[in-house]
Amino acid sequence: MAFDPDNYGLRLFVRYLVLCLIALIFIIPLVFMINSSFKPDNQLLADTSSLRAFLPVGDISLNNYFGAFRRAPVGLFVLNSVLVTGATVLLSLLICSLAAFSFAFLRWKGRDVVLSIVIATLIIPFETIAIPLLLLVSKLPWIGLEGLQWGWLNTYRVQIIPWIADGLTIFLFVQYFKGLPGELIEAGRVEGASWWQVYYRIVMPLSGPVLATAAILKFLVMYNQYLWPLIVVQQETYRPVMVGLGYFFQLNVAWGEVMAYLTLITVPVLIFYLFLQRAFIASIASTGVKG
Repeated sequence: MAFDPDNYGLRLFVRYLVLCLIALIFIIPLVFMINSSFKPDNQLLADTSSLRAFLPVGDISLNNYFGAFRRAPVGLFVLNSVLVTGATVLLSLLICSLAAFSFAFLRWKGRDVVLSIVIATLIIPFETIAIPLLLLVSKLPWIGLEGLQWGWLNTYRVQIIPWIADGLTIFLFVQYFKGLPGELIEAGRVEGASWWQVYYRIVMPLSGPVLATAAILKFLVMYNQYLWPLIVVQQETYRPVMVGLGYFFQLNVAWGEVMAYLTLITVPVLIFYLFLQRAFIASIASTGVKG
């Protein structure tokens, strides 16, 4: 069949047009949120019925941002979320990759059964285990600078440790590790490398795409957590950004301040994604490569 450059150009134009429309659908809420964060409430509500809602026009100022910081300790909430999320992501990548390495490369009795159980945990709703998990962490011991303590409530660790390992992250690593060339692993073992050396000298340097994918997914889950920190953290000192959103719906609701707060807490997510976007895109693209 002869190549038709005209049809190819038309198909390419239609494809990019559809992609731009899809991108526009996702961008519109962000544009509305950012523009609304600079407008007073009366103008914000009035503009929602027209295209002015998506344009930086009218009475534009930073008053909503100043008001957001007066209403709640925004910086503290963002810092708490970044600390909790960052620690959980790093520990999760380490623990889950080690677990996946054992499932993918080591042979031990009951391996497939244990992996099936790990994957099966994905279908369990968190709401069904929230109360039992709350009762458990409220009685657990902890040895810190102040000596032996009982109970993890109102701490950073109660927001981090229960979420380090999860079935989805382990499954992602297992699937990626199984796709790595087996000859590299065998060559390392023949040369006398231990399994630990195979892990950090051969497997992990080749795992950039899956590391980025797992990190982004875990970051989104942890940064957007609401129910768990709501029930285990009662002190303002340890509250994350999503729990802090409740401060803006007490007494009178100022929608401009709400939009300003949402804009501020979105910044760390965008920065994290932009930092890892190349490896993330490479991971998605590699799923379509055969052989």
